Amino acid sequence: MKQLSIFFVLLVGMLHLGKAQTTIDADSISFEQQRDRVNRLLEKRGRRFGEFDNSLRQKTGVFGIFKRKKDMQKSIDILREIVLTDNDIFLETKKLLDIKGNESDKNENLAAEYDRQVSGYMHTITKLQTENEKLRNQINDLEAKQRNRHTTILLLVIIILALGLTLYLNFRRRKSQNLTQE
Repeated sequence: MKQLSIFFVLLVGMLHLGKAQTTIDADSISFEQQRDRVNRLLEKRGRRFGEFDNSLRQKTGVFGIFKRKKDMQKSIDILREIVLTDNDIFLETKKLLDIKGNESDKNENLAAEYDRQVSGYMHTITKLQTENEKLRNQINDLEAKQRNRHTTILLLVIIILALGLTLYLNFRRRKSQNLTQE
């Protein structure tokens, strides 16, 4: 009975873990996808910064000595794209941190839920063990009472047989005395 209870608790626990693992896997996939987005944005920013560095060195003015307004505007446009990419990186990183925070919260909630469930199972097992012990004691008491009844009945049967035999022997002796006297 005890082993069956423990098996049941373990089976239910494994089913809950399987369900939780599916949720954790989905969160992990979402986290990895978000992390890939951030990494792509960082690569894009790195490329654009290289282009910005090149545009700063370019001088298409008179004899290649001076920068033209067009060169300056190109550098400004690239810098503007870098700033926009930085904003996207910040937003995507915030989402990434939110996913990680939610994952941590879910893990904490799952751990607390599992603790409550395990405590409940342990309480149930303890209760069942106590009830089982109580029933065993009752069975032992009933068996002891039944043995006492059997012993009492056996003694009564022996006494009745002894009385019956005594009466029978007395009856025969009187009959034989009455026959000898006649």
